[in-house]
Amino acid sequence: MMKRAIGLGGLVAGALALAGCDSMMAGSTDGMDGMDIPEVEPVEISEDTMKDITRTLSSDEFEGRMPGTEGETKTVALLTERFEAAGLQPGNGDSWVQEVPLVEITGKNFAPLTITNGETDLVYDFGAEWVGVTYREDASTQLANSEMVFVGYGINAPERGWNDYEGVDVTGKTVVILVNDPDWQSVDLEGPFNGRAMTFYGRWTYKYEEAARQGAAGAIIVHDTEPASYGWNVVESSWSGPQAYPQYGENPPPRTTMNGWVQKEVAREILAAAGQDLDELSVAAKTGEFQAVELGLSASTSFESDIRTFASQNVIGILPGSEAPDEYVIHTAHWDHLGRCKPAPDGDDICNGAVDNATGTAALVALAEAHAKAGAPKRSLVFLAVTAEESGLLGAYYYASNPIFPLDQTVGGINMDAFQVAGPANDVTVVGPGKSQLDAFLIAALDSDGRALTPNPNPEAGYYYRSDHFAFAKQGVPMLYIDGGEDLVDGGRDAGAAVAKDYTENRYHGPKDEFNEEWDWSGVMGDLQLYYRIGRSIAQSTSWPNWNDGDEFRAIRDESCASAETGC
Repeated sequence: MMKRAIGLGGLVAGALALAGCDSMMAGSTDGMDGMDIPEVEPVEISEDTMKDITRTLSSDEFEGRMPGTEGETKTVALLTERFEAAGLQPGNGDSWVQEVPLVEITGKNFAPLTITNGETDLVYDFGAEWVGVTYREDASTQLANSEMVFVGYGINAPERGWNDYEGVDVTGKTVVILVNDPDWQSVDLEGPFNGRAMTFYGRWTYKYEEAARQGAAGAIIVHDTEPASYGWNVVESSWSGPQAYPQYGENPPPRTTMNGWVQKEVAREILAAAGQDLDELSVAAKTGEFQAVELGLSASTSFESDIRTFASQNVIGILPGSEAPDEYVIHTAHWDHLGRCKPAPDGDDICNGAVDNATGTAALVALAEAHAKAGAPKRSLVFLAVTAEESGLLGAYYYASNPIFPLDQTVGGINMDAFQVAGPANDVTVVGPGKSQLDAFLIAALDSDGRALTPNPNPEAGYYYRSDHFAFAKQGVPMLYIDGGEDLVDGGRDAGAAVAKDYTENRYHGPKDEFNEEWDWSGVMGDLQLYYRIGRSIAQSTSWPNWNDGDEFRAIRDESCASAETGC
């Protein structure tokens, strides 16, 4: 057995210490953390399925799989056909889909972002220097002479004794916000916001929501590549063109007039016009004593919007369990991508989303085929392809709020998002390790495969809060999120880091995330064996994994289980 690359003391609580992991027994055993972890034999998983579906979904014919387009229609038809052919049953009664009500808002005719101190105007062009959207269903958006306030990281977290809005009224004003958490530069995971590991307070979604709750008219995040974990090119392509949002109906939550981003050097110039220094303010914002700063500036911009309401679709298939069909193990992946986006230099304007996330969507079908061929496990297996992940996990949030299968009868699940096709790795990367007892199933599967476990090497990127599993975690359902390995068989960790860097800088959320016939699929297929073992083992188990003591989602699950007549 390959020796683990890391100690597990900080990874998994108590019973998942390193010695316990290495002494794991084969077979169905009262395993780590008291979990019943049945042994699972490897099976044949179709590489042809992975290639065919990834190639098809990421073809130009599917136009980037933007929800509400012909690309969605083709995607849903393909998944329905392949789920049925795999041997699944419709997951929503007689239907393969769950409708998700959305609104599409497409901004156009953007005026520059103009900042004034009453004497001098600073003018910034849309796209290259700033981007902005509205969540409001208004044909015309105007931010007019809105007073500006620097609010540090824009966090109001009473349970952590932190409020960047304390002592300032931002009603009708535009707040300027730093990306990530105050302690993102920590070298470890100790700090008021989990040190280097981003919390939900560091995500842009939270920052805009909190600004709206505070009554702000505008919210502008300062882009910085390292704490954001992606370059301006990603912001520009992701925040241009059609944007999907939930249909809120007659009682919408608070919403700003405009949410946007500015380049870091633009922010530096804006703050200098107010007699402030971005670097000095950024240092001050890292402490709990920080006070918001009125800038003596005002912001203005305007744009128009085309508005379209529609129903997008989650696609759901189920393999009913043989003994406990009312207990569910869920597999999730998002089928959507960005549609048409900022063109590449060669004019290509289709964000094909081959890696992100045609690969994960293909994996749902390949795993469904393998499980169906092996026969139904004791518990039911659910395969859920969700919509509008790129718009803020909207399809996953809708399902988690309107579950087809009760969440207190959902044992747990696995999320699959963006397989890196870079050849086999000696390890796998776990995003958010140490959170739940599902880690026991993961480590047992790694033991069987002779592979090591690497914690997320970029905890500051907040990946645990950036994919569909998070919508389920917020409702208390334990979820695993596993990424490709960092330690490649061919080239080691240096090669793995180079692959990740190249993808992030040159393809992620851009037109060049395209299918390549020369890809080496061997690493992906090894990862799929791991996913198969984990899903099958949970479905054959009698255990109900929970979040570890002290985890942010433990109380939600405990409350859900306490009120459940069946299930957990």
